[in-house]
Amino acid sequence: MTGKPAALDATAQAEMVRAGEASPLELTEAAIARIEALNPEINAVIHPLFEQAREAAQGEICDGPFRGVPFLLKDIGATFAGMPLHMGMRLLKEMDFRLPVDTYLAQRFREAGFITLGKTNVPELGILPTTEPDVYGATHNPWDLERSTGGSSGGSAAAVASGMVPVAHANDGGGSIRIPASACGLVGLKPTRQRTSEGPVIGDVMSGLTTELVVSRSVRDTAAILDAVHGPAPGDPYAAPPPERPYVKELEADPGKLRIGIALQPPMEVEIDPVVIEATQGVAGLLESLGHELGEWDVSVFEPFDIVETFLTRWKSGQAAMAMTLGRAAGRELGPDDFEPLTWALIEAGRKHTAAEYLDAVAKHQLMARIAAGAQGSAFDLLLMPTMGERPVPLGTFDDSGPEPMDAIYRAARSAGFAAFFNASGQPAISLPLHWSEDGLPIGVQLAAALGREDLLIRVAAQLERARPWADRTPPTFAQG
Repeated sequence: MTGKPAALDATAQAEMVRAGEASPLELTEAAIARIEALNPEINAVIHPLFEQAREAAQGEICDGPFRGVPFLLKDIGATFAGMPLHMGMRLLKEMDFRLPVDTYLAQRFREAGFITLGKTNVPELGILPTTEPDVYGATHNPWDLERSTGGSSGGSAAAVASGMVPVAHANDGGGSIRIPASACGLVGLKPTRQRTSEGPVIGDVMSGLTTELVVSRSVRDTAAILDAVHGPAPGDPYAAPPPERPYVKELEADPGKLRIGIALQPPMEVEIDPVVIEATQGVAGLLESLGHELGEWDVSVFEPFDIVETFLTRWKSGQAAMAMTLGRAAGRELGPDDFEPLTWALIEAGRKHTAAEYLDAVAKHQLMARIAAGAQGSAFDLLLMPTMGERPVPLGTFDDSGPEPMDAIYRAARSAGFAAFFNASGQPAISLPLHWSEDGLPIGVQLAAALGREDLLIRVAAQLERARPWADRTPPTFAQG
């Protein structure tokens, strides 16, 4: 990649630092200027931490692969001690809540050499596939400012897509890395369950629904960052199997002839936008031209598991448990005035589920994972499907202010149905920006691998990036300089 820093990926910016073409402080100042210019329009960065970033850029920077590269943390998950952590909640903003310790993942980002400039916008508790919290307002998609960035990593995705920073932290509990990557024209890899540590405060989230990494502009950034941050930390409840070699070694590796199963409907009844079917079929044709063998993946076997309701059993229970944790932090029992309407509806519903119902839902999802693993072992090496069931939606689509707040979460199935399956199964999945609609909106296409096989995903993703590059595609709202 060549050009001004705004158009460069993180690997290229790190190479500039190593070559003496730019200092960490120069990259930091340039990124701050881009954020200040664009953020009033996009509303991606809600906690600017510019003075701390300037100080870090002039101090002792860890000599990792991304030394001196500007970075943003999502306002859920990885954080440093003393930084704001509001998770899209008015309650936590009013408390001025800050975690007293560094998370392990934040430490690993710092050890990789990143300079954190601030934290990005999220929906309340990361629940919806859009980023429109009441407390901080909507984040706007750089491809169309009236449309959603997706969620819950929508602030991070908007910041990267608009050129504020080359890469940003993200996490994924029901598509929250891949959906914003699709909506904003980025690369989004959800790693295998517990590939990255969520400690020390958290062991796992909702029995492993959530995992952490980044949204990026290139497959090579994603691979190198995964190399830098993966692996267990002290006290983790379990860990994904380690890779046989560094993930960056997969970027040039020949994937060979793979058997790839394609599904154009998720294992649930939802309406699918024809543009995402067109995009996925186009990628299927591209994969065939690259020598791979495509076949139909029959998802009807999963219909008896009632994925929407079993997923929501885990999700509702998780919000009820989070309300208990937040109540301890606030020093009082929380009520409906402390949450947005959908969040409170989920909490109340979660409190009605028994422990047996929760464990039954987890067991069903683990059985689904074994069935999917069997299909991949006997019939397919990878699975191909849309990332989202629709193009980026207009802001306000998931409004929960009406008489039935839960309607917003059921509406989300259309956006998240394809993605959430792999949170339930724990498999790694990657969204790639391989298609644009006629009206100029990015449409992501998703590949999934067996548990622990990020190496295979990276091999094929890099092959697709070479065959249909996207590096020069930038949205109408994009940084200068």
